[in-house]
Amino acid sequence: MMERLNWIRDLVKSEERMEETGVVDMSIGFDNDKTLALETMNFLEKLKNEMIDAANSFNELKASPLGRIKIYGIAKTQADFMLFRNGYKMIFSFRQPGTVSIRFNFLGPNQYLPSQMPNIIENGSGAQAMSPAASASGQLMEENLVIARRGPFQELQWTFQDQKIDFTSMVKYHLTLFIRESAK
Repeated sequence: MMERLNWIRDLVKSEERMEETGVVDMSIGFDNDKTLALETMNFLEKLKNEMIDAANSFNELKASPLGRIKIYGIAKTQADFMLFRNGYKMIFSFRQPGTVSIRFNFLGPNQYLPSQMPNIIENGSGAQAMSPAASASGQLMEENLVIARRGPFQELQWTFQDQKIDFTSMVKYHLTLFIRESAK
């Protein structure tokens, strides 16, 4: 609830500063850099919580303790985190305000950095799947960038490749990709 009132609190503070200094601030309520950084942190926190829930479900359903998913916060960062399993890691990080980076690699004697993200195809119902060529090649992304865009009333819309994302689908896609590739 308090988070939803932050923009009102910012308006009150701006108006008080205006009354104290006599300087009119035409950008009241639209501190884009500060707001975008906060929204990006909130997005990463929400993403981390969803990944923790999904990973916990996976780990509980897995009969063997081997190959369970571990999730770590990353030192000296506020919201960055990493999935880890069988020497593979998927890193979710705050790249800049409004941009979240998702990278995947293998930590082994031969450092593995996938070359590209699979091609995603959409069928008529809006469902997404990997193209047959991407499935066959097993190629993965080097880095996915989820980028915030402002809508007509300054609402924040998270996008991937200029298309609005569905948060649940994004979590499902990345966790499935991570599990499939880290099982090798």
